Amino acid sequence: MTLTDTQTTPVPADLPADLLDLDARDPLAHKRAEFLLPAGVVYLDGNSLGPLHRSVPERIERVLRGEWGEGLIRSWTANAEAALDWMALPDRVAAKIARLIGARPHEVAVGDSTSVNLFKALAAALALVPDRRVILTDADNFPTDLYVAQGLNALLGGRYELRRVPNTEIAAHLSLEIAVTLLTEVDYRTGRRLDLAGLSAQAREHGALTVWDLAHSAGAFEVDLNGAGADFAVGCGYKYLNGGPGAPAFLFVAERHHAGAPVALSGWMGHADPFEMARDFVPAPGARRFVPGTPQVLSLSALDAALDAFEGVEMAELRAKSLSLTDTFIGLMEPLCAAHGLMLVTPRAHAQRGSQVSYRAPDAQAVMRRLVERGVIGDFRTPDILRFGFTPLYHSHADVWRAVQGIRAVLEGQTP
Repeated sequence: MTLTDTQTTPVPADLPADLLDLDARDPLAHKRAEFLLPAGVVYLDGNSLGPLHRSVPERIERVLRGEWGEGLIRSWTANAEAALDWMALPDRVAAKIARLIGARPHEVAVGDSTSVNLFKALAAALALVPDRRVILTDADNFPTDLYVAQGLNALLGGRYELRRVPNTEIAAHLSLEIAVTLLTEVDYRTGRRLDLAGLSAQAREHGALTVWDLAHSAGAFEVDLNGAGADFAVGCGYKYLNGGPGAPAFLFVAERHHAGAPVALSGWMGHADPFEMARDFVPAPGARRFVPGTPQVLSLSALDAALDAFEGVEMAELRAKSLSLTDTFIGLMEPLCAAHGLMLVTPRAHAQRGSQVSYRAPDAQAVMRRLVERGVIGDFRTPDILRFGFTPLYHSHADVWRAVQGIRAVLEGQTP
């Protein structure tokens, strides 16, 4: 399988005129050419791993041969105005992510994994509400969120209750005993989107703090953490941000908490002056205090380059196209659902939908395996979920049409 120039991908001869027109009027159509995608593949799994941005290989080559190979240790602080200033790299990436999530640059720290950042965020939030003992979360939250909460609670002597309720009942369970709500904005299985602004406001009314997981939000549609009054948030760099396998994650800490939120994992890079080599920890200003260790230069450089795909992109346009793509997919899939026993589990209501569409299906894992063999790459989630992610930066309505034709062929037992 070879990578293709996406600009030359042929339009299907049987593409309906309305879809052809939508693609012709797409203000983001030019962004597709920035990504390298395998020929003959419709890639609908960017909600697990984003594809390769064209600028990343060149950037990594430059870091390896130039900045590391020739610059050696000098590249840590060689030129504060250039890309080879490694010490400034996390802040540069943080500023790019901040724009996508409705944050100020100094409220975002980049580094570590989503799980590690979630530990830091939850530990800080709990410490800010010392007299309460309940963490309210979604019963079907992503496992790492639940595991981190369980592990932190054990470390703190088991004094908290992890109260798990259906994500449709979060608001009804808010009370004055809740310390923190730990929620994922978009459900990883169903694609259901929670009301981040509404739930943040309701939590605040009850004196609770909010910790949001934006793994399936950041880069998929507009997020406005400050507009919502969110307290803490985390997210990963390798899904809709396209930073590559294992890309660094990010942590958001609202400015109002910078002075009071304790740093559970304090390290030298979170110090106000790392090279002072002081014996006692003095936190750096802003969210940078939450980054304990040395920046992961190679992976940060890949993420930095990939984030340039969002340059000049209005997040409202991104959301509008996402809804158009998913509406089209849902509509085209209706006859197949009726004929083959598939059940849509993603909400039809726009306000409740992320940028993926999921179905319950008989023998879902085998169906997805055959789809991948046919060149339609989605994802399977236990026990019976077919999951399809749509990324407005590189998907077209023609891709939606191709995908549905591939799904039809698999469900009808056609051979490739």
